[in-house]
Amino acid sequence: MEDRQTILSIRNLSIEFVHRKGNLQAIRDVSFDMYQGEILGVVGESGAGKSLTGSAITGLLEHPGRIKSGSIHANGRRIDNLDEEARRQMRGKEIAAIFQDPLTSLNPVLTIGEQLIETIQTHLPLSENEAREKAVNLMKEVGIPAAEQRIDQYPHQFSGGMRQRIVIALALCVDPQIIIADEPTTALDVSVQSQVLQLLKRLCKQHGATVMLVTHDMGVIAEVCDRVAVMYAGKLVELGSVRDVLKRPQHPYTIGLMNSIPRIGEKKRWLEQIPGAMPRLNALPDGCKFHPRCTHCQAGCLSSEPELNLTGASAVACLFPQNQHEAA
Repeated sequence: MEDRQTILSIRNLSIEFVHRKGNLQAIRDVSFDMYQGEILGVVGESGAGKSLTGSAITGLLEHPGRIKSGSIHANGRRIDNLDEEARRQMRGKEIAAIFQDPLTSLNPVLTIGEQLIETIQTHLPLSENEAREKAVNLMKEVGIPAAEQRIDQYPHQFSGGMRQRIVIALALCVDPQIIIADEPTTALDVSVQSQVLQLLKRLCKQHGATVMLVTHDMGVIAEVCDRVAVMYAGKLVELGSVRDVLKRPQHPYTIGLMNSIPRIGEKKRWLEQIPGAMPRLNALPDGCKFHPRCTHCQAGCLSSEPELNLTGASAVACLFPQNQHEAA
């Protein structure tokens, strides 16, 4: 990745929620880069901080959440300290978002055409007829049949998979360089999910967009992503290529996620699971935050929280990563 252009750079990002009994640290010292044309998968259990990181990038953090420290740069420009008007102009044109439920992303009282045309004209100097033509072409590009007629229909007249295609078209309508896709296939059945993922992958490569794909599904990661970042309790615990992380996971948490996936041809009565649950923000343990659930926990894990260190081709935040587990 060293020879590819860095599009998004996050350094030492920390996010907190202001509370009268003490501020809660939701994201702690997260750093990573995203490169032009790549799809970075961000995976972890609910509460790991995946969506919150995406919200910080798009400038959609809601009170009482706020960025405590760190920085976010897009194309070399710092964006986390922009005022609201500058952020509004940036959203859609430079950074777009795809959310998991298209019904909450689309306005039910406006036609699909009205929503696409408004978004296009907000960022591009096009007439209404030119914007409508571009909207029709976008609908065709994402696989909407009879786009010339369906552009005047309302969201409820589309199926779930078609609505998600429209949301993808909205995200791509002014060719943003960065797309935050927050579990975009959660509400879809398996066959439609695969179609939408392949569509997203193809369109992003064609448009040259950089995508952060937030998911809890390792199967989604394996299908469309180039690299994967694993988050736990607000920290990045493993980062590397999809092949390295999925084939040779090093952090015990990543290993637990992989062991919980059923495998074709492998007969098991029970699936393996990670014991315990994600810690609450007001009850984070000392040391490594995963140690209460870790089967490889040792004395040092109770007092020292490891940083993300490069081990081979991947980065892992563990005092005793997988290669040492195997040696033991």
